[in-house]
Amino acid sequence: MGDTIKITLSDNSVVEVKKGTPFIEIAKMVNPDPPRPIMGAIVNNMVRDLWEVPDRDCNVIFIDISNIDGNRIYFRGLKILLLMAVDQLFPDRDIKILHSLGDGLFCRWDDGSPIKKKDVHALEKKMREFVERDLLIERKEINKEDAIKLFSETGKMDKVGLLKFRRKKTIKVYLCNGYTDYFFGRLPPYTGVLKKFELITYFPGLILRFPSVGCPDKISPYIEQKKVSRIYSEYKHWGEILEVSDVASLNSIIMRGEINNLIRVAEALHEKKIARIADLIAEQIRNLKLILIAGPSSSGKTTFAQRLAVQLRVNGIKPVPISLDDYFVDKEKTPLDKNGDFDFEHVEAIDISLFNEHLQALFVGEEVMMPRFDFRTGKRIENHKSLKLHEKEILMIEGIHALNERLTESISSSNKYKIYVSALTQLNLDNHNRIPTTDTRMVRRIVRDSQFRNHSARETIRQWPQVRRGEERFIFPFQEDADVMFNSALVYELAVLKSYVEPQLWEINSDAPEFVEVKRLLSFTSNFLEVGTDEIPPNSILREFIGATCFFRMELP
Repeated sequence: MGDTIKITLSDNSVVEVKKGTPFIEIAKMVNPDPPRPIMGAIVNNMVRDLWEVPDRDCNVIFIDISNIDGNRIYFRGLKILLLMAVDQLFPDRDIKILHSLGDGLFCRWDDGSPIKKKDVHALEKKMREFVERDLLIERKEINKEDAIKLFSETGKMDKVGLLKFRRKKTIKVYLCNGYTDYFFGRLPPYTGVLKKFELITYFPGLILRFPSVGCPDKISPYIEQKKVSRIYSEYKHWGEILEVSDVASLNSIIMRGEINNLIRVAEALHEKKIARIADLIAEQIRNLKLILIAGPSSSGKTTFAQRLAVQLRVNGIKPVPISLDDYFVDKEKTPLDKNGDFDFEHVEAIDISLFNEHLQALFVGEEVMMPRFDFRTGKRIENHKSLKLHEKEILMIEGIHALNERLTESISSSNKYKIYVSALTQLNLDNHNRIPTTDTRMVRRIVRDSQFRNHSARETIRQWPQVRRGEERFIFPFQEDADVMFNSALVYELAVLKSYVEPQLWEINSDAPEFVEVKRLLSFTSNFLEVGTDEIPPNSILREFIGATCFFRMELP
């Protein structure tokens, strides 16, 4: 018995293996012909490389690209392919992996010059050559000082700056075909499992595309997102104004005691953008009847709407808010999802007919008796209060379906002004390790839910996949229909949120399924130095999550 280890699989079956057997061999024993290549293993609620060896009895879930953690491993594998290709074909250049765009990741040369179409083709050809060779991807743990020396010698000063602030004495690096780099997370065992990808030219760079969790067996057709691309470009410009492009530069500003000035300028950029949106609305006010605001969870829609209302009043316009929640159908009439549960995020969970009837009446000057939804009973209370629009007043509606034409189908598009709000951070850990926008929003939500909704971090993490599915169905398909986009990300915010979110994450035990995500988030936040809240203004988007906002809090999803 002392020479074997028991592996309990996801179906509760148990296999015994000899000590010293790596997970990659155990995966082959369990399923020699899986439908998709195995990317890694979740071992006792922690993501592990397939080359690792269990040292005791453990619970193991083998993951492929259809699992979120497996998908992240696949993407990192493609990153090392791309970086190896750059290293061989363009040894005097480096490439920045910046942000998501559609179903892919936008990348460009680090000096900002355009990537030529022929160079994109050459890079993809070289990457496919690496796949065909099925090269070993090896992980090695080295002293932090040795890592800093290595990256200094190879000119990767962005990594040097990041590692200097890390507290751990050792760093895990990956090696393949003579190329060495640091990645935030695990990589696959061989390049041969990375067959599905494509590079497309997208000025001034390229987009690296690969299968998604929801569509793991093929790459979906690319749908261009011009407006999202423009908002990222605007945020890049803001980063240049603030002189912050990565976590190392942010940490350096904190270390120099200059964070308060950074906060003031970042907040001023937000205010300037909101004022500009109010001016655009004022220029079209004769034709407008409705301001519609949508965005994913924890994007800061509530505070944005309040700040926009202030700027509209400066322009002599008085916005009148309507809550979509009050137009929910009675609970028993709510559509069901595929599991037979109530789908409260479905557009037909709202009484669209009544809502449009009331909109039309208000726009012709009639008085309307507004309903109120009682969440305790799951029933709508009719004739709750009266509402009538007066001169210089305009309706403002915010919510998950605000940009969906079905919601306001009786009103002409020319009478609507649509705004999309999201936290599209372009702050990177370093040139090769991006910060996903969803991570920023999830950290925001964990902090907000614990502060104001009595929800633990574990509950928020457990609900997050469902939240994300709702966004994919009801928000993201309509974002390009917006007249204007507002990026609510603040370059300094994760340094503030760190001290709020980490204690919440530390409360989750390692035996909880959510610990997989806890471990990843704690590793992520460990890159930031902490910043206090004294200099954050009371009207900041960030105050919606950490508290002490000067605005009345409206509970939104």
